[in-house]
Amino acid sequence: MPRSYPAEFRRKVLDLVETGKPVAEIAEQLGVTGQTIYNWRNQDLIDRGLRPGVSTAESAELAAARRRIRELETELAVTRRANELLKEQADPKGGSGSSSPS
Repeated sequence: MPRSYPAEFRRKVLDLVETGKPVAEIAEQLGVTGQTIYNWRNQDLIDRGLRPGVSTAESAELAAARRRIRELETELAVTRRANELLKEQADPKGGSGSSSPS
């Protein structure tokens, strides 16, 4: 799994890039790959509306929506299974009603 960096750290790295310092030099000094820095820069441009793409906020919202959908699908499956079990318990052929002759 990729390593996660705090937002403040990423912001400081991007500030260094904006000052004109070479990405390779920043990467070596801070122990981050150059590709990671390029990815952060690209995402920053998207977030600021300077490049088309899915913003960080939209990605987070989409991930939360997908998580909620999974939860709701699980709840629905459990409810359906419980309903099936209850139907099996209340077997209509069991003769639960009284059938005494009048």
